[in-house]
Amino acid sequence: MATVPLPNPASTFEPIASRPPPRAVKGVSAWLRSNLFDGWRNSLASLLVLGILLWALPQLLQWAVVNAVFRPDNAACRAAAETGACWGVVAEKYRLILFGRYPYAEQWRPLLACLLLIGLLVGSCYRPFWKRGLLLAWAAVVGAFFLLMFGGLFGLTPVETARWGGFPLTMLLSTISLVLAFPLAVLVALGRQSRMPGIRTICVLYVELIRGVPLISVLFMASFMFPLFMPQGTTIDVLLRVLVGMTLFTAAYLAEVVRGGLQALPKGQVEAAQSLGLSDWQATRKIVLPQALRLVVPAIMNTFIGAFKDTSLVTIVSLYDLTGALQLALGDSNWRKFFLEGQLFVAAVYFVFCFAMSRYSQWIERHLNTGTRRQ
Repeated sequence: MATVPLPNPASTFEPIASRPPPRAVKGVSAWLRSNLFDGWRNSLASLLVLGILLWALPQLLQWAVVNAVFRPDNAACRAAAETGACWGVVAEKYRLILFGRYPYAEQWRPLLACLLLIGLLVGSCYRPFWKRGLLLAWAAVVGAFFLLMFGGLFGLTPVETARWGGFPLTMLLSTISLVLAFPLAVLVALGRQSRMPGIRTICVLYVELIRGVPLISVLFMASFMFPLFMPQGTTIDVLLRVLVGMTLFTAAYLAEVVRGGLQALPKGQVEAAQSLGLSDWQATRKIVLPQALRLVVPAIMNTFIGAFKDTSLVTIVSLYDLTGALQLALGDSNWRKFFLEGQLFVAAVYFVFCFAMSRYSQWIERHLNTGTRRQ
């Protein structure tokens, strides 16, 4: 009987080499690796951009800070015009840029109105304040805003809307138009999904008509052509007409964004709501709309940012927002030469608010996608 040889333990045991530790997913090095140096192409592009920045930043700092003139001295600005920036134009004209033609002695009123409105917007961004009292706060702050701007009560000097301008006008037009446009956009988006042909046709005509023309045309029609259809002797304030035009224009674009979210929602969600015995209105309010709006948060915020910047177009109807007030300030021949510094100041104001809205949009996405995002 043949014997079977036993296996040699030394020849069968092969230890597995230790694996490298997992890479860090947080921290500066992880961020640089995933965003700037992820592969040789991204690394090459990042190094190229860094090289350009290292070449340009010293010259930019020399012009913007080292050789710049910060005091409102026109002679000093002209002497340093070739080597440094003249921020003195901002120091000299900042009140005209920020508040337009509002009476100089009363400019504390638009300043207080803007602070109240900004405080309300910041408070409305945090979930602990999402209660019924927030609606009362909105009514109170908006009422206080118009009271401070209009005047006529509590000893405040009346100021007509034609003299409103600058940053308060930009905040007013963007905030009120967006607040009014959002619910209208939701209704129009739902109307385009309606099974009733009449409602669906009206909503389609509204969206396609508004989206088929530029905002300048809408503002022009609201300011100059709309009064032609009014009864003889009837006038509507130009600010109100522009506000209505911007609201309708923004609502048309927002409606298409919301409709995209409604179409992206799986049909099974609606069927599940119906199987639970929910009515169409209950299913829309509790199941469909919350999920559809969550899907299109970036697109909604993109529309908000665009509407905020589009307020600069109201200068064609003689309303001087932040950019229009800058043109008024640069009407002074002594400071007209330094228009670039003024434009950079206004651009910085727009950037701060648009960047804040963008960051808040990202926070909202993380907050709403907690249960669905990939780790």
